[in-house]
Amino acid sequence: MGKVKHRRLDQLADLCRQVGDAMQRASVALLDADRAMAEKVITGDAALARARASCEEQLLAATDLRVVLTAVHAVDTLERMGDLALHIARAARRRHPAHVLPDELRVPFADMGQLAITLANTAEQVIRTGDPELAAFLDASDDTMDDLHRAVFATVTRADWPHGVATAVDATVLSQNYERFADYAVALARRTSVIARSELAA
Repeated sequence: MGKVKHRRLDQLADLCRQVGDAMQRASVALLDADRAMAEKVITGDAALARARASCEEQLLAATDLRVVLTAVHAVDTLERMGDLALHIARAARRRHPAHVLPDELRVPFADMGQLAITLANTAEQVIRTGDPELAAFLDASDDTMDDLHRAVFATVTRADWPHGVATAVDATVLSQNYERFADYAVALARRTSVIARSELAA
């Protein structure tokens, strides 16, 4: 594979890794009411934006129209994933020093956070390798995220929910952020896996 093609894939994969890192920090900020970690995500968004712009510039230089179109969608998807991590970090900062979530939601949100990070890491590997089996793993993991989201919603809408409407709304929105992050990771892998295999074989 040519060095230029390899560099394009590496840049896209590196951007995916950075987005996964942002989600990891945002999840720590949320679960631990860690303002410093939230600030890292928030202040790091500018650097992430620069990385996105650089990645897009490199990818748009490709001569294959299919690669260009896939690149545009991929970078846009990664931007949306980064925005979701940013929303979670901002929620943690807004409520600091209090926790956004009550203790009974800590486990499902910890599971969602870990799964989101796994999905981002797996999407990164799909970009690097084009491995269709990894793409299939993403589909199964996305189903697990959907189940976790439904479980959170069922909890906050119970008749005996003791934490009030505002906390229920916060939990629902945050859960939706994780669910959408997972959906985007799956979409990213689907779009890029064929291109990655083609580029790697060239």
